[in-house]
Amino acid sequence: MNISVSEIRSHKFRSKLSGYDHAEVSAFLLKIADEMNNLNNINGNLSEKVIELETRLKDYQSIEKALQQTLMQGQETAGKTVEIARKEAQLILQEAEVKAAQILDKARTELTSTKEQITILKAKKDSIVVRMRMLLNSELELIKALEFDEKIGGGIEFEAKPLAVEKTAEIDEIIKRIG
Repeated sequence: MNISVSEIRSHKFRSKLSGYDHAEVSAFLLKIADEMNNLNNINGNLSEKVIELETRLKDYQSIEKALQQTLMQGQETAGKTVEIARKEAQLILQEAEVKAAQILDKARTELTSTKEQITILKAKKDSIVVRMRMLLNSELELIKALEFDEKIGGGIEFEAKPLAVEKTAEIDEIIKRIG
């Protein structure tokens, strides 16, 4: 399950004893949400560009097909007109093929670049997920440490185990959603 930008922005952590600085956690979540929003925008722009390039490629393929049909019609005419039309069609076809080859080369280059950018974006996303897991795991370790301190703390009646179980379940659920 993916986490949306709005879920990151609106997520609130419960306050228990002396936890992390709320402002720092909120600032970090906002920073992650902004980065995720930025990555989503970049990915959307790149996807649109790929669609545009594919559309242009189809247009040029249609032009090439139309030129081939024109060539076939020219072959059906007689005499000089046939010869002149054939030469003109061949010239146009050669120019179209050169142009199509240039466009295909450019489209392939742009597609390769787009794929590289997508790979970079995926790596950034994976990095964010790893950092979130580390943050959540450190929160879990803090809860466990608090539970341990309460047990050793000398006769204070405090049931930390249900809190640790509850927080562990919450953290596991968040990790499942991230991963």
